[in-house]
Amino acid sequence: MTEKNKDPVIETRDLTIRFGGHVAVDHVDLRIEPFVLKSIIGPNGAGKTTLFNLMTGQYRPSEGKVFLKGRDITRLSAVERTRLGMGRSFQLTNIFPVLTVLENVRIAIQSRKGFGLNFWRNYLNFSGLEDEAYLILKDVLLDEKWAVPASSLTHGEQRKLEIAILLALDPEILFLDEPTAGMSQEEVPAILEILQRIKEAKNRTMLLVEHKMDMIMTLSDTIAVLQEGKLIADGEPDEIRKNRAVQEAYLGGGARRG
Repeated sequence: MTEKNKDPVIETRDLTIRFGGHVAVDHVDLRIEPFVLKSIIGPNGAGKTTLFNLMTGQYRPSEGKVFLKGRDITRLSAVERTRLGMGRSFQLTNIFPVLTVLENVRIAIQSRKGFGLNFWRNYLNFSGLEDEAYLILKDVLLDEKWAVPASSLTHGEQRKLEIAILLALDPEILFLDEPTAGMSQEEVPAILEILQRIKEAKNRTMLLVEHKMDMIMTLSDTIAVLQEGKLIADGEPDEIRKNRAVQEAYLGGGARRG
């Protein structure tokens, strides 16, 4: 059960974006309490990724506002929001393919600690960075692959590495956009286990866009449902499962991707 009396860590008010005559996100009011896993679902073209882009600063809204812990961050850039503790993964993997798995994570730690991405500086001068990176790799079930080039990983393993890089940046809020996209059915349970571990630690807020409904129902504390850019439901998994408007939205879902 979520704690409804908590102040939201993220809140949107009347959040709207138009692309020409198309309203992709339509006056969405959303509250995300701290340390919960909230999923955003909806038929293809519903506006899920666009809503993520508005909350994380990739897009500027046509109307409405985004708040982080009560602070209006609507006009802040994506980089500024990252510095405030918002971490974002994308549908496509974003790693350094020629570096080892461990180096990918270690460089993210360097960045967080202010050492920058100086590839020529002797990283052995940074005490503990490799140990910290290795522990993160254990958390995402990649410790046995620490020495191999990232390019040699399977697609599913690269998605794990992307989560590890995100964790190395130590954000308070994780935005995960389809973390199982492109995975084989056999690879999905490992991602489910990783997300469950992060959730059980209860030290981060997580927002998830995902199409696998069994995974959504298993992981989520609450679920927000979009249809044609509008928020049509927001509640706990059992409420969403029984919601007539949600059932109709999925039965009549459109063909565009969102």
